[in-house]
Amino acid sequence: MNTEHDWITTPVTADMLRGFLDVERTAHGLLPHRLPARARRQIPDNQLALAEAQPSGVRLAFRTRATTIELDTLPTKRVYRGFPAPVDGVYDLLVDGRLAAQATVTGGNVHTITDMVTQSAELREGPAGTARFTDLPSRDKDVEIWLPHTEITELIALRTDAPVEPAPDNGRRVWLYHGSSISHGSNAAHPTAIWPALASAQGAVELVNLGFGGSALLDPFTARAMRDTPADLISLKIGINLVNTDAMRLRAFTPAVHGFLDTIREGHRSTPLLVVSPILCPVQEDTPGPLAPDFDGGTLRFKATGDPAERAAGRLTLTVIRDELARIVEQRSADDPNLHYLDGRDLYGEKDYAELPLPDEVHPDASGHRRIGENFARLAFGDDGPFATTSG
Repeated sequence: MNTEHDWITTPVTADMLRGFLDVERTAHGLLPHRLPARARRQIPDNQLALAEAQPSGVRLAFRTRATTIELDTLPTKRVYRGFPAPVDGVYDLLVDGRLAAQATVTGGNVHTITDMVTQSAELREGPAGTARFTDLPSRDKDVEIWLPHTEITELIALRTDAPVEPAPDNGRRVWLYHGSSISHGSNAAHPTAIWPALASAQGAVELVNLGFGGSALLDPFTARAMRDTPADLISLKIGINLVNTDAMRLRAFTPAVHGFLDTIREGHRSTPLLVVSPILCPVQEDTPGPLAPDFDGGTLRFKATGDPAERAAGRLTLTVIRDELARIVEQRSADDPNLHYLDGRDLYGEKDYAELPLPDEVHPDASGHRRIGENFARLAFGDDGPFATTSG
């Protein structure tokens, strides 16, 4: 820690956070969660347990005149055995809604996944570190610090060279969103560059991102968490994980979608609810899962291993899921006028794939995130979109 300032230490508390559903007090500090404790007790695998604790979309929010800010954290970084360690996660600092500074934290715990199929892992403990931001404007300003979207982050201490006040209510609508690894932010460059964050900024809404890598599987505990979370707008991106895990057949998929929507509607009877089908993913358009890693040539790509002929027996593909989601929403919207459908290929389709191909055949790169975010903002938050601001 630099000692050139008269530091003011402010406890990091839950009321300083946005974009989370729960917090846990650890031996080191405060750990944000994106699923509540009741749901976490029902998680059946390590993949979702890891994903929900990674703070995609979670940020600190406060008001201050500080020109220097330090945030002590203990990160837990995910590594895949046999692959190079990823770069340190980025902390984005926004001043009055604009990206003003970035920092990283070295060290921390290392969570090494030893088998990508079983998700077996080993944990090596490491030291805490500090994200430091300097040369900020000396005026009163609203500050947000977006946490690294793929690093579990325990918050230890916040230091500033001027007092900190709670962030004022900005009056924005709350957008509650659930999706897969693309929504979580896979391959995005930094936390405010994941596509839901880009779309929320353009739509002027407060994001609560329940995008869970590999884990958008219509889990009932996720539906209950969404039911119980205050929101003005809700969207679900359903499909890709169900195909690439080969989790169910069409017979189970249809009632599972109905059940998920029924549960959400128990707590949000008339909230605008947008169901989004998968973006274009050629390897799974017409080939069932499961998806498997393919290391041919030393580069990680994914391939579908199912038999297209088994679609007749109810095996799911992205094409099958899009057709069924469109049918379900059309059927339900007769009694639910606030339920809407968006074809994911309108966010990223054939022309986008030709221009911005998926590097690993499944996940977009930074430019792909930007394209998806821009398209979602236009289609959902635009004047004719289901999330458009209406005048009374």
